[in-house]
Amino acid sequence: MTSTIDRVPTGTIPSDRASAGLRRRVSPWRARLGDALWLLPPLVLGLLVNALNLGGSPQRIDDEGTYTAQAWSIGNLGELTHYTYWYDHPPLGWMQIAAWVGLTDGWDRYDVAVIAAREAMLAATAAAAVLLWFVVRRIGFARFTASAAVALFLLSPLAVQFHRQVYLDNIATAWLLAALLLAMSRRAQLAGYIGAAAAFGIAVLTKETYLLALPLVAWFMWRGAERTTRRYTVSVASAVLGLIGLSYVAFALVKGEVAPAAGRVSLWDGLAFQLASREGSGSLFDPESLMARTVGLWWQLDAVLVVTALAAAVAALFVRRLRPWAIALLALTAFMFRGGYLPVPYVIMLLPFAAVVVAGMGQVAVEALRSHGALRRLGGVATAVGLIVAVVAAGPLWAAQLRGFLLADLDRPLRDAEAWMTQNAPADSRMLVDDAMWVDLVRAGFERENVVWYYKADTDTDVQQLAPDGWRDYDYVITTDSMRTFPTEFPTVRQAIENSAVVASFGEGAQKVDVRLVDTAQAALAQAADDDLYAARSVAGQQVLQNPDVGVPGEEQDLLTSGVVDGRILLTLGQLSSQGRIDVADIAQLEGDPSGVHRQLTVSEFAGQDARGDAAGADALLRFYDSLTGPLRPVSVERGDAGVVITFSPDEPVDLLPRPTS
Repeated sequence: MTSTIDRVPTGTIPSDRASAGLRRRVSPWRARLGDALWLLPPLVLGLLVNALNLGGSPQRIDDEGTYTAQAWSIGNLGELTHYTYWYDHPPLGWMQIAAWVGLTDGWDRYDVAVIAAREAMLAATAAAAVLLWFVVRRIGFARFTASAAVALFLLSPLAVQFHRQVYLDNIATAWLLAALLLAMSRRAQLAGYIGAAAAFGIAVLTKETYLLALPLVAWFMWRGAERTTRRYTVSVASAVLGLIGLSYVAFALVKGEVAPAAGRVSLWDGLAFQLASREGSGSLFDPESLMARTVGLWWQLDAVLVVTALAAAVAALFVRRLRPWAIALLALTAFMFRGGYLPVPYVIMLLPFAAVVVAGMGQVAVEALRSHGALRRLGGVATAVGLIVAVVAAGPLWAAQLRGFLLADLDRPLRDAEAWMTQNAPADSRMLVDDAMWVDLVRAGFERENVVWYYKADTDTDVQQLAPDGWRDYDYVITTDSMRTFPTEFPTVRQAIENSAVVASFGEGAQKVDVRLVDTAQAALAQAADDDLYAARSVAGQQVLQNPDVGVPGEEQDLLTSGVVDGRILLTLGQLSSQGRIDVADIAQLEGDPSGVHRQLTVSEFAGQDARGDAAGADALLRFYDSLTGPLRPVSVERGDAGVVITFSPDEPVDLLPRPTS
């Protein structure tokens, strides 16, 4: 059936003007449909890879927890941050996270707050990918090239790692790409340039390091502006950008925090910290430096993309339409080696530039192969061979890395540690924690003032006032990889760790999370020098061994007679044996306990009066130990692979056992 538009009177030939008008009415819809058909496959596939197992890999880290806690504080505490805001970053970034999570009810949909914020990163990455596709098209490349750029941007293991994590850079990237797209406007340039300036200003106020992209945005504006209106359009755009930047100064001015003064934070101090006083990342050639570890992480995630992008950028210097992007990528890479501080997520800003130059050089290679010039075809062959080698090398690397992102549950140790604290720690416990679990523990019922981000213990005067005795005012330290490698300028945290024992441990390697109980009175050290206490334990241990209803393995029998088994274990074994047979699987020492006393008991089987079968015996043990109060109460009682695990604190009562008489 022919529509009215398509029907032409018999015997007439449509004029060129009429047929052109017809094409204008039809082609935009066809163009949009064609764009969608090319954009959607890499976009959907990339977002699925980024979304699946979002909470499992990578493990949450401290920075993610900080931005999450700040976003959570806006909607739940009515405050800009969960601690004193000190102008280290403009607050616009986590305001956007708070807006997304608040509008989507993310805090209630996820038990782990950081995962709700990671969902906001997914939304920002989706927006950035769509904008990247149109940027590549506006540069003048084909749809396939734009789709290839989106695939690189979303599917590189390096991209997946950082796009999943809660970094302000992910949000700023979307705004930067919007600014670049608008800066390349050819129609309605004044509106486009105003939009570009506004988008770039938001990008910078989201993450200040994106100011480094200003030369590229300014170049596109200056180069693309109509000569007759260039001064006007660029001036207006500059004014808009300046006003947005000044809004941050106005924010500090309203709060009276522009200039430094005693007892308050200031914008000046925040800028000075970021630009001058912050410790540098060291040299790439020093394996112990922060720079070497950071670049090493990028390299480990996707060495192929790192090498390919830099090589493509060098080659792109000879391609006119790619030259600005290549210069930007190489300049941003060179900036890393200036000797200052290198943020771990700095690579996020480089990813769209890498995608543009690699995908763009792919199309340039194809065009060169089709050309008639021998020299150009030779260059096309070289470029094509290099890209093919990169694809072949990336295949197994990407497959292995992406499989880990989709299947590994690296965050489980953190979740288990949070669950342990919720089940075992008293409600009034004070603890030093990685910020990645701050919101979760506060939402679990612990007082906000008692859950202390370890970084603040020595840097925030308000926190220090709540702990006048330093490390002795904390009951627990939950250590993660970032806390185990923190700088030595945090003496409170270091001393709390040194004077604590591990009462629960989850995971291993870099993902390991330890729950450490602080020995505030240093009772374990005092016990280590108490010979009478060791003798009392030895006598009680020998009595336990003589009890036919207590089964103890050979190695543990030696421990009982040597006096290094906690008196609470000995007493409770005696009490339980009066109810039925009890078999010991293990008696272990707590990591970090300087006394050398074994305070963790594992019971493999208990056949009490009301306990028939393993499950019933375990339930009876749990009820017994949960019923204990006062000095006999354990730190935790849990089911384990080998049986029921009972853990006692290093603060053993010294008068629990009768002392031997001389």
